Amino acid sequence: MKITGAEGGSKRWSRTPRPSNLMSPLGVIFLGLGIAAAAGLARTQDDAAFAAKRKSMVTTQVAARGVRDPLVLGAMSDVPRHLFVPPMSIDRAYDDHPLPIAEGQTISQPYIVALMTECLALKRGDKVLEVGTGSGYQAAVLGRIVDRVFTIEIHDKLARRAAETLERLGFRNVRVRSGDGFFGWPEEAPFDGVIVTCAVPEVPPALFAQLAEGGRLVIPLGDTQTYQRLTVITKTGGKPRVEQVLDVRFVPMTGEVQKKK
Repeated sequence: MKITGAEGGSKRWSRTPRPSNLMSPLGVIFLGLGIAAAAGLARTQDDAAFAAKRKSMVTTQVAARGVRDPLVLGAMSDVPRHLFVPPMSIDRAYDDHPLPIAEGQTISQPYIVALMTECLALKRGDKVLEVGTGSGYQAAVLGRIVDRVFTIEIHDKLARRAAETLERLGFRNVRVRSGDGFFGWPEEAPFDGVIVTCAVPEVPPALFAQLAEGGRLVIPLGDTQTYQRLTVITKTGGKPRVEQVLDVRFVPMTGEVQKKK
């Protein structure tokens, strides 16, 4: 870079340096370093603020309500929930309620994400199918626990956005597919766990069929217009063993399931 002085390039020496409105190259460097440092500090402060909110979320919303699985608590503490919500909702990302995303869908309340994950009774090395990717947050939590996650989203726009977010955050063990989750992901079956994040009146047959022996299916069952029962179905001897957990309210599953009404 060439810098031309105010005197047309001539040099004048005096005991009292003349003030100048020009900045030396060294000054430019220091200014640049100062701006970069300020930006880095701002990012660090933002990260620290979100980390504090995330810690509070896990303590007051998740653990306080009885979630005990250390793998789940660790995943909820690690995954940056604020990066999975729309920009206008970032300040509310760690609040105790669901948030709208796009396509009429929502990101579930933190406690419900943690509870459903704990109900799967996962361990390292497991393979999980999720139906209803949404923003990708639930898939990210699962991806912190198990080796492989396969997640299906019927809205192509949401699927692409979730895939981009997960890729950007380094979740290489999560695969996203745009399609109808009613049919599952047969070529990757069986799954040690299946989690459904949308309401259905009854269990889609393909999802239970793709569940491994001893595996668990966690799903909101019931009236899709009102409330459902969060239900855990364990495949035992090829048969379902059913446990109802609590009342929940999820957006309804769309696609093939609507033809079954």
